[in-house]
Amino acid sequence: MEAAAKTMTVAGVMSGTSADGVDVAIVRIAAGDPTPKLKLLGHIGFAYPRALRADLMRVMEGSPISAGEISRLNWKLGSVYADCIEKAVSQFGSKIGLVAMHGQTVYHEAGVATWQLGEAAVVRERLGIPVVSDFRPADMAARGQAAPLVPMLDFCQYRSRTRNRVLLNLGGIANLTAIPANAKLDDLLAFDTGPANMVIDAVMQASFRKLFDRNGKVGARGRILSSVIAEIIKMPYFATVPPKSCGREQFGAAFASAFMDRCVAAGGNEQDAVATATELTAATILDAYGRFCWPHLGQRAPLAKTEVIAAGGGVHNATLVERLREGFAALGVKLAIAPDAEAKEAVAFALLGWLTWHGLPGNVPAATGAHGPRVLGKISR
Repeated sequence: MEAAAKTMTVAGVMSGTSADGVDVAIVRIAAGDPTPKLKLLGHIGFAYPRALRADLMRVMEGSPISAGEISRLNWKLGSVYADCIEKAVSQFGSKIGLVAMHGQTVYHEAGVATWQLGEAAVVRERLGIPVVSDFRPADMAARGQAAPLVPMLDFCQYRSRTRNRVLLNLGGIANLTAIPANAKLDDLLAFDTGPANMVIDAVMQASFRKLFDRNGKVGARGRILSSVIAEIIKMPYFATVPPKSCGREQFGAAFASAFMDRCVAAGGNEQDAVATATELTAATILDAYGRFCWPHLGQRAPLAKTEVIAAGGGVHNATLVERLREGFAALGVKLAIAPDAEAKEAVAFALLGWLTWHGLPGNVPAATGAHGPRVLGKISR
């Protein structure tokens, strides 16, 4: 296949573990040497309707729900995704040739089972173009964790011949991708560190009836309950050696409820719980960097300088970012914010869809633990 034939404009569609809405990134992707070349043409986010989000949260948190309700939700999400893509295409004036749709994860048990809702056939019928969806099962069937899948984008966009780069994504869950200087794909280390926005958001919703801590203002006013952090960070997940991944199954409603109880027992109020949840995110990321990334980078590229580049919705939490900036600075590492930080995951799935369409692997076995590279996803033509 000629390189020119591989140039496509792709709509990457992502709904994260926060389950707050849909991100659509319009991306032009061309074959390159050694990796594809990407240009972001536009990005827009759409909030879920309140009733739809409530239904999704019922499924994600394991509340009783019938098979019929889940089936209808799957089809309803397909229509929502189609609406969002149509609006994005209209706003940016781009003609797209492919949709790459992650869907909404409602269950993820690492290495065992994963399930994303959002009927791709509905999107294919509405838009009249092929749709790649259901990206995670191929990796899991190959004995992988099916997460994280963003490292392929990290490798394509941020590999450097002279610098170590660590990509930090702050979604509902936080994940790190460590790329040593002059790395090959097999040299990557990538894994979920634990909660990013998920616990902060849960505390805000329970205590203040707000979806999130805007600009980190509530967290900045509270007192960090160090004893709570010290207790939680002893959980086995944080010491588990990568590859590893997590989600609401570990850090969802039950964890958040127990977390708030711990804060009360430690003498904290509602603001203190938000501050402590923010510190928990920062502390577990910094712990993961020191425990796993630093040794990996030092062994692979000991003389290279290291920089951390953050993306995801959490970059808008000024309190969290400042805590991370201070923590990384103490380790001699500079923290930067990626351009178009909120678009990253949608761009990543645009790339994965492009790879699938051209019969190319999209997983990074060094990150997921899969038994080799796999072409990801299913195509609705």
